[in-house]
Amino acid sequence: MAEERIVSAENEDFAETSIEKTLRPQVLAQYIGQDRVKNELAVYIEAAKKREESLDHVLLYGPPGLGKTTLAMVIANELHVQIRTTSGPAIERPGDLVALLNELQPGDVLFIDEIHRLPRVVEELLYSAMEDFYIDIVVGQGPTAHPVHFPLPPFTLIGATTRAGLLSAPLRDRFGIVEHMAYYDEDDLVDIIERSADVFNMAIVQEGAHEIARRSRGTPRIANRLLKRIRDYAQVADQAAIDQAITDHALSQLQVDVRGLDSIDRKILQMMIDYYHGGPVGLKTIAANIGEENETIEAVYEPYLLQIGFLKRTPRGRVVTPAGYEHLGIPYSEN
Repeated sequence: MAEERIVSAENEDFAETSIEKTLRPQVLAQYIGQDRVKNELAVYIEAAKKREESLDHVLLYGPPGLGKTTLAMVIANELHVQIRTTSGPAIERPGDLVALLNELQPGDVLFIDEIHRLPRVVEELLYSAMEDFYIDIVVGQGPTAHPVHFPLPPFTLIGATTRAGLLSAPLRDRFGIVEHMAYYDEDDLVDIIERSADVFNMAIVQEGAHEIARRSRGTPRIANRLLKRIRDYAQVADQAAIDQAITDHALSQLQVDVRGLDSIDRKILQMMIDYYHGGPVGLKTIAANIGEENETIEAVYEPYLLQIGFLKRTPRGRVVTPAGYEHLGIPYSEN
């Protein structure tokens, strides 16, 4: 089982969810970053309001921690409608979906997180609900079974997924608006960190905010989590503001380096260099050496190392790049 990581983009627990809710913007004007997505959505929302229609169904996809759930809440606020939230694994039977749809008023938003994990039987029920705003369900069993036509009010389905490739083509094609959430640049993360510090009533200097942003892997959730931990160190040290010195100290204690790598990321790179001359190394070999599952390496650790160019995939396995060697301070030599 993977240990809890300070730089994981996954939502760790209920307490973190509660804190995230207090940090969330309420309207598009407050939402920092994702400018292309925001500008497009602003047009679609304004057009839907002028026509007095429900917004077309929206699919938001991208890595975890980038604000897909937050954006869904913002869309509902901009439309001045209610939002019902659930997740794919929580809707186990068609009856669960019918109960959710039955609560919707005209124009309301139904938000389904991890929509790629919807059971197939529930997904097929969604097709007619999304296209024609009705569902047909079978009531009863055996000879008494009969179909019931169930009309629905016009509503907007917002689906969020980290694995868009796992969505079936029929479901994906029924979304009129498909938006990709990209990693944040450093300037946007600085704005997010300063806004979060303001919510926490904690002073932060520009250098401290930049240092946190640099180590946040382009992900607001990680930036906010690092800020909370650094705030703890600053308060214990009786510091009135978060500056670069306390940020460096706290992040070195948390073993998060200047590129946002934690001890396990560095362990993977170090092991590949020490034992296999930088690769190529197979995924199973990496997993066995680190003591993790193959899927965990591929889904949790590898993407960021690939993204920043410290690791590359080849047909024969994973290889540490010259940039990876340089980061660890190890001279690079061609094998």
